[in-house]
Amino acid sequence: MDPGEQYSGGLTTVFDTTVNAFDLAAANLREGGNIDFQGGNSFFNRVWVQGGNSASDGLGPVFNSTSCNGCHVKDGRGTPPPSGSNVFSTMLIRVSQNGKDPITGGPVGLDNYGLQINNRGIGAVPAEATTTVHFAEEPGNFPDGEAYSLRRPTFTISNWGFGQPPLVHQSPRTSPMIPGLGLLEAIPESTILSFADENDSNGDGISGKPNFVWDAKLQKKVLGRFGWKANEPSLSQQNQGAFLGDIGITSPLFPDQNCVGAQVACFNSPPGVNGTPEGTEISTKTAELVTFYTKLVGVPGRRNWTRPDVIRGKEIFSEIGCNACHKPYIFTGHSEGFPEISFQHIKPYTDLLLHDMGPDLADNREDFEASGTEWRTPPLWGTGLIQKVNGHNHLLHDGRARGHKEAILWHGGEASASRNKFVNLAKEDRDKLILFLESL
Repeated sequence: MDPGEQYSGGLTTVFDTTVNAFDLAAANLREGGNIDFQGGNSFFNRVWVQGGNSASDGLGPVFNSTSCNGCHVKDGRGTPPPSGSNVFSTMLIRVSQNGKDPITGGPVGLDNYGLQINNRGIGAVPAEATTTVHFAEEPGNFPDGEAYSLRRPTFTISNWGFGQPPLVHQSPRTSPMIPGLGLLEAIPESTILSFADENDSNGDGISGKPNFVWDAKLQKKVLGRFGWKANEPSLSQQNQGAFLGDIGITSPLFPDQNCVGAQVACFNSPPGVNGTPEGTEISTKTAELVTFYTKLVGVPGRRNWTRPDVIRGKEIFSEIGCNACHKPYIFTGHSEGFPEISFQHIKPYTDLLLHDMGPDLADNREDFEASGTEWRTPPLWGTGLIQKVNGHNHLLHDGRARGHKEAILWHGGEASASRNKFVNLAKEDRDKLILFLESL
């Protein structure tokens, strides 16, 4: 057992196993920092209303949620709705057509719809479309006879508000959890690039590659870190992009309303009247407070890390090669203005790189340099508390996996060898591995 194993987020680590485990300030938050932290939290939780109503107006005209917290419930993880449902409250569907944007190199939005299906509209503004999911159970057995069942999702888009596009690339995305995002941003670019082996020069079957994406502030391509395909370069851009794309709130980085093509009612809707200096629905100061908050939510500490079966589970995790992508130990670098997340020894279990995960998990939608089969390695810290905080344990980009075991069984592509080794473990060893993951 390694010293400090329980401190997943270094000195930011918080030890709380209640439903509030994901929305606590970093344990080493600076003196006086709670004012800005709570200020950012208040905007994160604010319920927005349509324009012309109050200081919280500006919602829409088309949107997916009325607040950040509406998708990231208790700063936790989203989930797909039950099979047959079209009530998407904590997930959404990205869309695009063929080609790449000539300026950004990113995906090209659908005519009249853009890059995301907004399934709600204010007043008389029509929703863009209806999204629905159906699950089909696929039973199986481990070699020792233990039964399992995987649920394969089919996502459909119907009731197109402005005509059905001739071709749609779509990608369902559940909302990720908030803890530790600032630490991920503080990892030096050189560290992430050192993990890359795009041509598998060492012959281990793992060929992680970085995604380089458009930075709207710098007006150039930089390393991507956030999002299921590492398609966002910074928390500031991720947050302001979500304000616009998910809630319909304009910001200094994205000052134009989220209206596209033939959406006349959307274009004619009044904007919010919040009186910001920038003329947008949130100000630079508000955006900075939300970024402060999302950077400094503490990472939950581990539980049961001294138990022999959990220790053995961690050893098995490495023995079957999971740690090739889910890197256990990383050091952050200097983060200007944020001493809390600077120079921390963290255990995120990610490399922030893209990996080919095979056809079963493919969305067949490119996102900058990510192919239709590639996904960013998701951090594993905190995943053992999702059930407690959010009342479910739905994992992977579309939430199809009901717990760590199913998530592993869906792994393909570069992860096939590790998956096969997991399948062929003795049941007691599989159980120990799951116990380890549940301790994170």
